[in-house]
Amino acid sequence: MISPEAQPYAHTGGLAEVAAALPEALGRMGHRVTLVIPRYRGVDVSGAHAETATVQFGKRPVEVTFYTGVSRNGVTPVFVDADGLYDREGLYSSDGHDFPDNAWRFAVFSRAALEYVRRRGERPAVIHAHDWQSGMVPVFQKMQFSTDPVIGGVPVIFTIHNLAFQGVFPSTTLPEVGLGWEVMDIRALEFWGQISYLKGGINFSERLTTVSPTYAREILTPQLGFGLDGALLRRADELTGILNAIDVERWNPERDPLIGASFSAADLSGKAKAKQVLLETVGLPAGSDALARPVIGLISRLTQQKGLDLLAAATDELMSVDAAWVMLGSGNREYEELWTALASRYPDRVSTTLGFEERLAHRIEAGADMFLMPSRFEPCGLNQMYSLRYGTVPIAHATGGLDDTVRDTPERSPNGFKFREFTPAGLLATLQRALQLYRKPNEWKKMQETGMKGDYSWDVSAREYVKVYEEAARAAARG
Repeated sequence: MISPEAQPYAHTGGLAEVAAALPEALGRMGHRVTLVIPRYRGVDVSGAHAETATVQFGKRPVEVTFYTGVSRNGVTPVFVDADGLYDREGLYSSDGHDFPDNAWRFAVFSRAALEYVRRRGERPAVIHAHDWQSGMVPVFQKMQFSTDPVIGGVPVIFTIHNLAFQGVFPSTTLPEVGLGWEVMDIRALEFWGQISYLKGGINFSERLTTVSPTYAREILTPQLGFGLDGALLRRADELTGILNAIDVERWNPERDPLIGASFSAADLSGKAKAKQVLLETVGLPAGSDALARPVIGLISRLTQQKGLDLLAAATDELMSVDAAWVMLGSGNREYEELWTALASRYPDRVSTTLGFEERLAHRIEAGADMFLMPSRFEPCGLNQMYSLRYGTVPIAHATGGLDDTVRDTPERSPNGFKFREFTPAGLLATLQRALQLYRKPNEWKKMQETGMKGDYSWDVSAREYVKVYEEAARAAARG
């Protein structure tokens, strides 16, 4: 398993959750998993076994160090270090700007991960690489190690977590990373006169997965294919959408130490206390009148992808709703300024916290009545599953994994609300439907209970990944 980030070592988003939880679930099923990530600043490698190796990029040798951690429950973490490439303030960027040497950093990482496997001498059943930062793994494998006795011919599964991030670099990168111009081809890495590491992963891997069934269909279209829909259509038969899951132990309202209360689907009485704790935490009124009013939570990157432009267009109408708003997030300055201004304008009804706080995130999920996810597109999304687990009813745009996890039709035991038209009117009409049901306590409670009883664990999704691994391994064995 080769990933640019994984909890608890390094984290910027949902990828880190997947790269931590999926190996653990596979380990519980009896599989042995080696998880390779970069050694970023702050990653503790005390107690790990260190060894160095030299990796060749054409005529350029690079010394790398592997830190092999202690195996637990079938999972062995390995951290790759190389000449200060990963010991930086951020993982991929600083002050909002990508590191100019990202092409080199993640070429070294991808090539080093293969070298680690080669040095172990034990042929893996499959290699599973994640996102553009690992997209060069199958490229190096096919172009340089096709006959290697350890990694040659091992099927590579490549997972796309968000097609919008593609690892696009100048074509002059190729000789720097030890590759010839033959990969400057539309069926290889070429992408509008440049190269794309993500496209390399798409074209050179045996099987492709992405993080929800609906997103797997959406990325085959020009609207959400981000210029790669043609390459993906050619591989459509090898593409599988597997819904992400969540850590149901860390996100458990019965045993969550961060929310100041406990409750379950069988006994929701503690959720009122969690709501009070949330309001007190963010400094909003928490008296009986405030507790009777719905609280709408929002935890998000403040970007257009997450639908913040839609919220901005409907600000006046949203603020006219008799509800309190608790927002946690950061991103584009215009949206940060908008939500900061709303908190100043409506100090009794709007709380804005810029940045990210783990405790507050848990308290929003537990204490809010509704959770808003108006994403323009959303490969999977995790917050809607956290919300469902905590009896917090999601209101979401019907896209990607949001469409797969939020049910909004009477015949399918509804657990939330969805809007299909990505317009202010579509959002507002759906919010009004949610508010109407909120005023019917028995029906609202039934919807909460339905959401809380769902299975959002990784055990379900891990079994689907194993099917992909086994299919790829059987195909490789047939030659």
